[in-house]
Amino acid sequence: MRILAFSDLHRDRDAANVILSASVQADIVVGAGDFATKGTGAKDTLDILAQCRVPLVVVHGNHDAPSEIEHICGQAQNLHYLHGAGMTLRGISFFGLGGEIPSRNSFSWNASETEVNAAKMLAACPPNAVLITHTPPFGAADLQNNGIHEGSVSIRDAAENLAPQLLLCGHIHHAWGSHGKVASTPVHNLGPTINWFDV
Repeated sequence: MRILAFSDLHRDRDAANVILSASVQADIVVGAGDFATKGTGAKDTLDILAQCRVPLVVVHGNHDAPSEIEHICGQAQNLHYLHGAGMTLRGISFFGLGGEIPSRNSFSWNASETEVNAAKMLAACPPNAVLITHTPPFGAADLQNNGIHEGSVSIRDAAENLAPQLLLCGHIHHAWGSHGKVASTPVHNLGPTINWFDV
């Protein structure tokens, strides 16, 4: 299976159109959150991406309103929204968890989960899944520009315990394009560009 993955479009229609064009070569497309900016404008990119002819699996980012992402995906045949939930496509399990974990700011638009709630939701992730999170796991592909790790401990623990075959994330802009490992699981912080993976 060939996966095309990205994150953090933040209303960038040009980037969404590039991804749409590339999606003809993909079996599955994955969007790891932040379609909107400060809670506004998710439709700007999701309406473009809804034209993908293959399944597009998404989680919400901290800039997205989860209810809006769920609603938009509910109106499009090929868009699938995952948050604390999974699905099987072409024999591969996908599991998603959106938002910032834990919350590191108090803006009213910031969509987040506590580490405790995230751990409870991640317990449902099956082994060997493709795990899609907005926030990176702590210690892998999560470095801020000040050199501090700002990933999630609960996501790291889930990767260690459940051994996903791949962990795709975004959120920390300084870490876009970076990768690492948690135990045996490859971790990739995607950014708003085309990233290819074979599983």
